[in-house]
Amino acid sequence: MKSDNELQRDVSEELRWDPRVVDDEIGISVRSGVVTLTGSVPSFAQKLAAVEAVERVAGVRAVAQELSIKTADAFQQSDTDLAHQILNTLAWDIEVPHQNIKARVENGWVTLEGQVDWQFQRNAAERVVRYLIGVKGVSNLITIKSRASKVDVAQHIKDALRRSADADSRRIQVDANGGKVILSGTVRSWSEKADAERAAWSTSGVTAVDDRLAIVT
Repeated sequence: MKSDNELQRDVSEELRWDPRVVDDEIGISVRSGVVTLTGSVPSFAQKLAAVEAVERVAGVRAVAQELSIKTADAFQQSDTDLAHQILNTLAWDIEVPHQNIKARVENGWVTLEGQVDWQFQRNAAERVVRYLIGVKGVSNLITIKSRASKVDVAQHIKDALRRSADADSRRIQVDANGGKVILSGTVRSWSEKADAERAAWSTSGVTAVDDRLAIVT
């Protein structure tokens, strides 16, 4: 296992390597594999990019982000203007069923509500919003419609995990009750954890995924 000093060095190098991240005002501290990011970044998108960069580093067990967003004065806009921009952006994305989604903006924080058929549609709505200038955060409250499924949900997910190049299906347990799925067991990295979640959400009939997978390095 890496020491905290080694992990801090690797995290710092990964942030500098990622072209999406401006790390001039980001502070890094590490304790027992838990990485804490402090300071400020110019946008919500960069805040997410910084967290994703940290999660890529081997040995990271958890990430605590305490980053604030410091938007340049030239890019400041009212909540009303931002709300109009959000509605237009949602309508232009082919993966987003925008007619089923409502957006609310308060002090730059966006709340998305509504109901869609698939998790990828829910993710797409959040994705297009978080890259807009002026967005300081996103609460994604969009739900997945409950629908009957003829497939064995747990078995379908297990089969998908076996086909995956990134997931070790032998270490992952899948329990399904109706449309609700619980993932438990261990994985070797954040990417393997995300791959298991994708497999679950890609199964017809799944409306909720409780990811209890632990990262063991």
